Amino acid sequence: MASIPLRNRIRSLIGGLFRRPIIRAKDRFRNSAETSCRETQAATLQRLLQLNADSRFSQDHKLQAGLTSDEFSRQIAISDYETFRPYINQMQSGDHSALLGSGNKLLMYATTSGTTSQPKLIPITDQFIHDYRRGWQYWGIATQQTHHRLKQLRMVQITSNHQQTTTADGTPCGNISGLVTAMQRRIVRKLYTVPGAVSRIDDSAAKRYTVARFAFADPWVGMLVTANPSTLLMLSASATDSAAALIKDIHDGTLTRDAIPVDVAEELKRRLRPDATRAWELEQIMESHGRLDPQQCWQQLSVLGVWTGGSAGAYLPELRKRFGEVPIRDHGLHASEGRMTIPFSDNTPSGLLDIESHFFEFVPVAEAESATPITLLAHELQRDQNYYILLTTSSGLYRYNICDVVRCTGFHGTTPLLEFRHKGAHVSSITGEKITESQVVESVRQASATQQAEVLQFTLTPVWGNPPGYRLYVSCDEATAQSENLSRLASAVDDLLRQRNCEYDEKRSSGRLANLNCERIPSQAWQKFTHSRLTTSGGSPDQYKHPCLLPDAEFQNRFLKDSGLADSLDD
Repeated sequence: MASIPLRNRIRSLIGGLFRRPIIRAKDRFRNSAETSCRETQAATLQRLLQLNADSRFSQDHKLQAGLTSDEFSRQIAISDYETFRPYINQMQSGDHSALLGSGNKLLMYATTSGTTSQPKLIPITDQFIHDYRRGWQYWGIATQQTHHRLKQLRMVQITSNHQQTTTADGTPCGNISGLVTAMQRRIVRKLYTVPGAVSRIDDSAAKRYTVARFAFADPWVGMLVTANPSTLLMLSASATDSAAALIKDIHDGTLTRDAIPVDVAEELKRRLRPDATRAWELEQIMESHGRLDPQQCWQQLSVLGVWTGGSAGAYLPELRKRFGEVPIRDHGLHASEGRMTIPFSDNTPSGLLDIESHFFEFVPVAEAESATPITLLAHELQRDQNYYILLTTSSGLYRYNICDVVRCTGFHGTTPLLEFRHKGAHVSSITGEKITESQVVESVRQASATQQAEVLQFTLTPVWGNPPGYRLYVSCDEATAQSENLSRLASAVDDLLRQRNCEYDEKRSSGRLANLNCERIPSQAWQKFTHSRLTTSGGSPDQYKHPCLLPDAEFQNRFLKDSGLADSLDD
């Protein structure tokens, strides 16, 4: 294996000074998780209640330090975004005390999709970002301790802009990963191959090319990090598609791409260097393999850091094919609302619950539809059982149902290990878009009206591909069933979903989701489908609710085949 450059070894030695306190903190966290989950969570709840005690929301709901977990759960019901929307609306005009305590500084809003066309704005505070970064530091240090060579290599991390828009009072709105990157120390930034400024490129094709321009120019990449594995597959494919231009840019020390903001281009220019040797290496790889094979381009690659749980697991076979048997360290379960788990082992979606950052409660899946569901604390979970996870965070969210279903896979001492299974029954997310059933129903109804299509019954479901996408299965009249009419209906539904869901729109614009398509299923086949689901569930016909959204990418193979629909479609 090639010798690590001297500058990398020097940088690793300097970095060791910063790693030591993080290692000690990580070890204390793991010890706390092993011996005192219940006590740590109780202390976390008190800290969070005290932090925002003087906010208007806390005063309206009589939330104050000193409440026990039982008293806290009686004081405020399980919540969703609509519980907090009126207070967050007030915050956008500058009244931050609506939701936050006087000592809890607002830094930005993380933008994410909601159940309506109006996106959710999740407050991100200085305390929140401190906890969020600490979780990432534990993750990163633990990964380095497993893969020692990483300390002398660099990392390719793909992030998004944290300043996409602003609220009325000037607070930036965007992606939390961009803020974390912007807050990095100078010494830490040198560990990253792709400059943080790349996150400010809005044009998806230009951003992908720029990431590839920096990433493939660096032979000393030890880890690739991005939430969704499909992003790495797209990076690999687009690099090969643009190989000639990419290699020329690396040879000349240039970046020939339109749609890059002038200020970003100027910042990136300072990081560009001509490298004829690396360009020649990449040319040889193209000639030998017919593509910029990641395994050949990054021979020091030690780890991939991506999600592996839930629907993300479907990408793993293709990821293995492209990147070989490189160990995968799951990102952990995290969202705009907070980090929930920290994986400390390779090749598993299971992670240790982050009991220091948030206060967690869990609703058994069987209780989800109950008006008064049972809730459990972290130490009360049972192995191999599924739960909805509730978060109370430093950003002023209390008992927030994020609609994620997790499975308890075991324990580290007293603290559960959890893996993400899927979004709730009425939400689908294969690349982070979080489509809701209500968005699907409204979009199909509106599209049917504008297209004068007679749609009798429908179900939207994800389908795998490169990239993946969605298919709308419909029962319709003969006129609508004509291929050109189905295409128009699919296009109309696609457009309306983009209007209603900002993250679906962003994933479609960036090419991470394919065009939605539409397929007719005969009405008699729907009857078989309904009968099959009733037989499986044991429910009664009068209680049956047809699923307009099935977040199951195996719908066609599993449901169509099991209910006899596949035969109907073949006839």
